[in-house]
Amino acid sequence: MKNDDDIILEFENYLSVQKNYSFNTVIAYLSDIQTYTNFLKNEELGDLISASDRITRFYISYLHSNYSPKSIRRKISSVRSFYDYLISEKMLKINPLQNAILPKDTKKLPKFIYEEEMNDFLNRIDVSSLKGKRDIAIFELLYGSGLRVSELVGISLKDIDYVSKTLLVHGKGSKDRIVPVHELSLLKIKDYIVYTRPVFKSRTENVDDFTLFLNFKGTPLTSRGVRDILNTELERQASTLQISPHGFRHSFATHLLNHGVDLRTVQELLGHVSLSTTQIYTKVSKEKLKEIYMSTHPRAKDK
Repeated sequence: MKNDDDIILEFENYLSVQKNYSFNTVIAYLSDIQTYTNFLKNEELGDLISASDRITRFYISYLHSNYSPKSIRRKISSVRSFYDYLISEKMLKINPLQNAILPKDTKKLPKFIYEEEMNDFLNRIDVSSLKGKRDIAIFELLYGSGLRVSELVGISLKDIDYVSKTLLVHGKGSKDRIVPVHELSLLKIKDYIVYTRPVFKSRTENVDDFTLFLNFKGTPLTSRGVRDILNTELERQASTLQISPHGFRHSFATHLLNHGVDLRTVQELLGHVSLSTTQIYTKVSKEKLKEIYMSTHPRAKDK
């Protein structure tokens, strides 16, 4: 009879091969299932196959005491998908989480910075150094094309089309999209490729000749590496900005909406499957609309 480890390994293979999920997505699923198996083990509630709906209700109560509503929704959904897989494989007849009630997800407004703050941050990067040439290319691209950090570090040299000024982006769920790249961003990328990348590349025997962004040691840059680069740059500038690498994507979307770009276009640029995901940015852009109204309406201006 298969034990829990065997079943989880088969599920991992299912997610990777049959569902073709990205590495990060698979890791997220496995992490959520690990939380569940640790709970069963610590509470001595048996294995995955024998779990009843009573036990899963106990698990949900545990989650409510330790995690945010957003994390609870994700963890329950991951385990529910796992049990659906077991049912499809004839290892189980009923999903013990089929009637689980998910907590309402309280959506937070995306954190962004104002256009003036963004311009100031980008303009203060020291582009005279090799590292600075790479860093400005990173942040110009994150902000200029609204990329996720995982998409940025996955860019290959061959993904850039300098003639059409576009970039092939490998998005979530193996969904590719083509996004425009503005001239300034392309210039910073070219500068990095000509002056910095060869120097960084010479520091390693790594056979990877295609990844665009490399770290100081010449190996492919990671998402964590981008966060460290941002934190270092903010510290160097003695900046008080509260922004993460993902905040450049939020700022990209918010600023486009503020300048009148329609929601559907922003959706396509961001690679959102659902328009409702993009709509959250409209709440942020209303702040700009109010500002314009207060500064331009004849009666408002007189006050």
